[in-house]
Amino acid sequence: LVPGIVNNITNFGCFVDIGIKESGLIHISNLSDTFVKDVNEHVSLHQQVIVKVLDVDVPRKRIQLALHK
Repeated sequence: LVPGIVNNITNFGCFVDIGIKESGLIHISNLSDTFVKDVNEHVSLHQQVIVKVLDVDVPRKRIQLALHK
């Protein structure tokens, strides 16, 4: 588990600054155990969150995260 800060919200999820060069993505499907219609109902910009790292794709510079409940 890693602490982070939400730094961008999109219609497909949110990006989280976890203290390294690339921000990680929490896809909308990884925000909750239940269906999420609106990302803004679960996170807000600059909110401190705890995330779980699901996958790191070094060549594509992508980090997949899940919101820890």
